[in-house]
Amino acid sequence: MKTITTDCLVIGAGVAGCVYAHQAAKKGLRTIMLCCGPLSDANSDLAQGGIVYEPNLVMQDLLEDVQMATAHLCNDEAVRTLSTAGCQAVKEIFLKEAPANFDRDEKGNLCFTREGAHRKNRIIYSKDTTGHALLTAIQKAVTQNPLITIKEYTSAIDLLTLSHSSTNILDRYHPLTVFGAYVLDNQSGEVYAIVAKKTVLATGGIGQVYRHTTNSTHAYGHGVAMAYRVGARVMNMEFVQFHPTVFAKGKNFLISEALRGEGAVLRNVNGEAFMPRYHELKDLAPRDIVARAIEEERLKTSHDCVYLDISHEPAEFTKNRFPAIYKKCLEGGVDLTKEPIPVVPAAHYFCGGVYATPQGRTNILNLNAIGETACTGYHGANRLASTSLLEAVGMGYLCAQEDAKDIASQTFCLPQPKEWVIPRETPDINLVKQDLATLKSTMWNYVGLMRSRTHLSRAEKILRHLHNEIDSFYKGNSLCQELLDLRNGVQTALLITYAALKNPQSIGCHYVTDK
Repeated sequence: MKTITTDCLVIGAGVAGCVYAHQAAKKGLRTIMLCCGPLSDANSDLAQGGIVYEPNLVMQDLLEDVQMATAHLCNDEAVRTLSTAGCQAVKEIFLKEAPANFDRDEKGNLCFTREGAHRKNRIIYSKDTTGHALLTAIQKAVTQNPLITIKEYTSAIDLLTLSHSSTNILDRYHPLTVFGAYVLDNQSGEVYAIVAKKTVLATGGIGQVYRHTTNSTHAYGHGVAMAYRVGARVMNMEFVQFHPTVFAKGKNFLISEALRGEGAVLRNVNGEAFMPRYHELKDLAPRDIVARAIEEERLKTSHDCVYLDISHEPAEFTKNRFPAIYKKCLEGGVDLTKEPIPVVPAAHYFCGGVYATPQGRTNILNLNAIGETACTGYHGANRLASTSLLEAVGMGYLCAQEDAKDIASQTFCLPQPKEWVIPRETPDINLVKQDLATLKSTMWNYVGLMRSRTHLSRAEKILRHLHNEIDSFYKGNSLCQELLDLRNGVQTALLITYAALKNPQSIGCHYVTDK
């Protein structure tokens, strides 16, 4: 088995992972970054609205907005630390070193907007493709850095630990420590090991465990599942945020909350603007409230969607402000400058994950988690709009700095890992896809936007059976990306379901109907 050694291994190539790699390379660290598909295929690329940025950050104002949106379950320390670091990183990286194409006024000043639950304009953006703008800028920087090696179409299988993966049997007496990962070349089928002083989980979210989602193709909670299998602490797993407005005709895609920030109004099938009945902030209420309001209106009117109406705004303004959404809606047969957009909620952002400090530290030595994979408590029970990119940038920035200090001052045990044995049996992809469909339907129907103990108990039974079947199937077959998606997706789904069953109270985006 081939073994590669490096300073830092980053699993995932979204904004968080790329910022980490960029900062680590600035400190002289050799970094390998993995992405299971092409480099551009990341959840970050799909982010539309914007990123919080205040040149002169008024922390108390932002903290109070975060507290309100997160149902007062946020970790105040994480909010303060990561907001400060995130704004510094935006200034240092995305405005100077790897400038992103943010919208500016005629004088060249940054344009600011607001989204749901923000009381002031503090969000900078690049039209309606902010995530793409950030990712394009930072990926250009990392691809040009000789200290960074990017391995596309390469997936992490399992983490290497001294207690289980070392060829030296006496390494079991070390504290629980990660020293890299087994990885799969998705094109050749080769399995090999990457040994690293620091391993960073930056695999993004979990949305693909649901039937309807805004997430990228392979967002099955890979980092959460891998970390859990080696003993990492996970937390807040029940808090899955459903975005209120996803295009309801044909293929799902996100309709940014920024439309409502610019004056769009939600209407039911009868044309009524219904949000004033649900919250004082109306269409800019927190996302969990908006999503449930949409569900209630759909049920009341016996209609399969509601409508987002921005047709009252000047057509040229709308086309210029939201060109990508305008184009996608047109492709779906809707001209949003003339008619309302049909929308439904869909699984969007994961507020839980692998427990991590603002610097990315988990309860396992030399294993870090950053971005959406991590749970610092910043997002509490329901994320405030446009803080996810801020947290991702801030965590990548701080984590790399701390790792550089550790690598400069500590010694690391980096043994030869055990050989990976590849079964000869080729998996039946049709069976894998059928199990994925079962996973997605179970989560959507029973562990979705509105939950009950009866539904959650049913989901647990289905998922436990599926987990046992897949575990046996996995051990007897050679690997492919779909099988990794299934294995990790079922594990993550079970953790979400267990957490939801343990929390009988409605809070944030965990809403239970049992009263």
